[in-house]
Amino acid sequence: MWELLLAMLERLGIIVAVAFIMTRFKFIRHLIDRRELSRKHKISVIIMFGLFGILGTYSGLTVNIEHASYDRWALDIGEGEAIANSRVIGVVVAGLLGGWAVGIGAGAIAGIHRMFLGGFTGIACGLATIIAGLIAGYFYKRNKNHRIISLQTALFAGALAEAVQMLIILLVARPFEQSVLLVQAIGVPMVVANGIGAAIFILIIRNVFFEEEKMGSLQAQKALKLADYTLKYMRKGLNEQSAQATCEILLKETRADAVSLTNKDRILAFVGAGSQYHLLNEEIMTGATKQVLREGELMIADSQEIYCGFKECPLEAAIIAPLKIKDTTIGTLKFYFKSEDDMTQTAVELSKGLSTILSHQLELSEVDRHLELAKQAEIKALQAQVSPHFLFNALNTIVALIRTDPKKARKLLISLSHFFRQNLSGTNMTETSLDEELKHVKSYLEIEEARFSDKLTVDFDVDKEALPVRIPPMTLQPLVENAIKHGVKQLRDDSFIFIQAKKRENSVLLSISDNGAGITEERLKELGSEPVESETGTGIGLSNVNRRLQMMYGEEMKMEIDSEAGRGTTIAFTLPVRNRGERV
Repeated sequence: MWELLLAMLERLGIIVAVAFIMTRFKFIRHLIDRRELSRKHKISVIIMFGLFGILGTYSGLTVNIEHASYDRWALDIGEGEAIANSRVIGVVVAGLLGGWAVGIGAGAIAGIHRMFLGGFTGIACGLATIIAGLIAGYFYKRNKNHRIISLQTALFAGALAEAVQMLIILLVARPFEQSVLLVQAIGVPMVVANGIGAAIFILIIRNVFFEEEKMGSLQAQKALKLADYTLKYMRKGLNEQSAQATCEILLKETRADAVSLTNKDRILAFVGAGSQYHLLNEEIMTGATKQVLREGELMIADSQEIYCGFKECPLEAAIIAPLKIKDTTIGTLKFYFKSEDDMTQTAVELSKGLSTILSHQLELSEVDRHLELAKQAEIKALQAQVSPHFLFNALNTIVALIRTDPKKARKLLISLSHFFRQNLSGTNMTETSLDEELKHVKSYLEIEEARFSDKLTVDFDVDKEALPVRIPPMTLQPLVENAIKHGVKQLRDDSFIFIQAKKRENSVLLSISDNGAGITEERLKELGSEPVESETGTGIGLSNVNRRLQMMYGEEMKMEIDSEAGRGTTIAFTLPVRNRGERV
C-alpha cells in the first residue's frame, strides 16, 4: 500500500505542470475570478477538465489483484484489472471552480472514457467520476460567497469523491470478492493522493491568482504615486516647464533609460540617456511618434522606427503612448530603452496607465482654464454694473453749481472724472489696493455730500497697515451708495456714514455703518445672496459685491449684515492679507 501511495504521489508532478498551463488560458482565469462564462467558454472549460481527467486515467497505475502487481502506466486494461488513478482531481477541480454543470460535464467526459477502457471496475469507476463532479458542485454552491475555494475544502472534496468511488466499486463491480480486495489495496492511497492532488491544484491557482493581484496592486500603487507627484505640474497644462518636471519624476520612478514628452509638433522635454541627441523645441522627426499622433494608439517601436539620425544614440526601443484631451491627441509620452529586452510587458502596461493618468490631468488643466476664464468674465460683468442714476444726479448737481459756485462745480467734475476713470480701469483688473478703492469711494462721496448740502457726515477710521491689502475693484462704492440710497437719504439731518478698516494678524476687517432707516428682519433674510426687488435701484448692489467676494476668496469671506429697523445698518466683511501679484 505504501509503495502504491508513493507511486501515485509521484504522478502529482504531472498535476502541477498541467495546472500551471491551464491557468494561462483566459477563460480559465475568468473561471477563477468567478465571472459569468459564455456558453462557448463553458463548453471549452468542460472539455479541458474532461481531458485532464482522461490524462489522470492514463497516468494511473494498472493494478492486478490476483497477481498483487501493478504497471507504471494504465495503457491497456485486462478483464481482471483496475486502475489506481488521479482522474477525479480534474473533475473535482472543475466542479469546485465552475459549479455542478461544469463538474458533471467534465465527469461525463472522463467517466465515459473510463467505461470504454474496460476492466471489471469500468462501469463503477465511470459512474463514480460523474458523481464526483456533482459532489464538487455541492461544495461550489456552499462556498459561493468566497472568492476562491480554500485548500481544506479542496482536500476534503477530493478525498470524499474518491471515497465515494470506492463505495460504488463495492456496490457495482463484480465479482464482489475481487472488489473488496481492490478497495483494500488501493482505497487509502487513492483517497489520500487525490485529496492532496485537488488541494495542490487549487493551491497553484490561488498562488497565480494572488500573485497577479499583488502585481496589479503594486502597479496601481506606483501609478497613483506617480499621478500624485505629477499632478501639480500637469494641472498647469502641457508646456516646457511642466513637461520637464514630469519627465524627471518618471525617469526616477521607472526603469526606463529615457523619458520624453512632446506636443503635436515639438519635443517639450527629454530626460535621460541620449538627451544630447534629442534637443528641446526640436521638431518631431520620427515616423513612430507621428503615427501615434495621427492614430492616437500606443505603439511599441524598435530602433529603426525611433532612429533620430545619430548613430551614437544608445536608445534601441521605445514605448510611445498618446496624450489626449477628450478624443483629440495633443501630444505623446515616450519611454526609451537601450535594449528591446528591457521593454517588459509590465513597462508597457505602466506606460499605458500613465498616459491615461496624464491625459486626465491635462483635461483637468483645460477645465481649470475654462473655469478661470468664465469666472473672470463674470467678475468683469459684475464690475461693469454701475447705476446710471448716479451719473444723472451728479450732472444735475454740477449744472446747478456752475452759476452759484463754479469752483465747487469744477471740483465735482474732477471727482466725477476720477470716479469713472476708476470704474473703467476696474473692469480690467481683478484686484486693486484698499488705498485706491478708498480714493474711489471718496470721489463718489464728494459728489454725494454736495447733493446733501451738509446734511451728510462721513468719517473714516483706516489703519495705515491695511492700505496695501488687495480688494476687488468697486467693492466699497456700491456698499456706500447703498447706505446713502436706502439708509440715510430719508433722514432730514444728522445723517452719517462710518467707514472702518482694521488690520488683524492675517486679514483686514472692513465695515460700513450708517444711522439710516435700517432693514426689517424679513428683508434682511433676502439680502446679499440674490438680487431683490427695489423701488430706488437695481436691487443687485449687495448681491453683486457678496458674490464677487465669495468667488475670489471663498465662502468664508461673505458679507455679514447687522441691521434693525430704525437704528441703521452695518455691513462688514473680511479680506485676506495678500501681496500684490500673489495668485487669487
